[in-house]
Amino acid sequence: MPEGDTVFLTAAGLRRALVGKTLVRSDFRVPRYATVDLVGERVDEVGSYGKHLFIRTPRVSIHTHLKMEGIWRTYCVGERWTRPRVTARLVLATDDTEAVGFSLGKVEAVPRAQEHLVIDHLGPDLLGPNWDPAVAVERLQRYPDQAIGVALLDQRNLAGIGNIFRSEVCFLRRVHPATPVRDVPDLLALVNEAHRILSEAAHSPPRRELVYGRQRRPCQRCGTPITVRPLADTTPASDRITQHERGIYFCPRCQPPPE
Repeated sequence: MPEGDTVFLTAAGLRRALVGKTLVRSDFRVPRYATVDLVGERVDEVGSYGKHLFIRTPRVSIHTHLKMEGIWRTYCVGERWTRPRVTARLVLATDDTEAVGFSLGKVEAVPRAQEHLVIDHLGPDLLGPNWDPAVAVERLQRYPDQAIGVALLDQRNLAGIGNIFRSEVCFLRRVHPATPVRDVPDLLALVNEAHRILSEAAHSPPRRELVYGRQRRPCQRCGTPITVRPLADTTPASDRITQHERGIYFCPRCQPPPE
């Protein structure tokens, strides 16, 4: 699933293509919004929050989420699309540009005044102007028994981290991903590390992973083969959103398991 840096960069590309222009066509290819017509609306802003992307006109905020396979592409009017037309879920066109969202996981049009309802439940955005590490730490500490590798994926704690960056953050801080939140030696430093590497990926791409995707290859610090293991949320908390098991990468020597 694309992470916060990918969504941030996608928003930047759409901003260059659309902001300040008037829509001459809007085609929502999802049943609930099929009748929405934004022709004549000017695109005021394009922004992101964690893994959520917003294209804003004076009346409407178009909210999309890439989920697993979604991607946005921009074309000159008349240019051939490079992806199957049947996978297009949203088309926004100006006089000279077509912005096409393919295989988007979520598409909705909400009144501008209600956009906040989409993200109110989320933690602070790692790439946002109001990023607050203290709030992220406080949210992580609400479930002290939860494994840090699982807690970092919960967007209600901090928004923007996915499987790649949780592996990288834990490696850089020498923390085993199964370590309970309460036992992480310096939670604020870990949160600041997450902000640093995600910002680096968003503003100075590309970034080469240190552990993610490197199973059985030598650790770049000690030479021990990198391991990948599933990590599920086993916290007995009734209000947690169920996390699917996903493989997390770590060095068994640099990141010793919790006792």
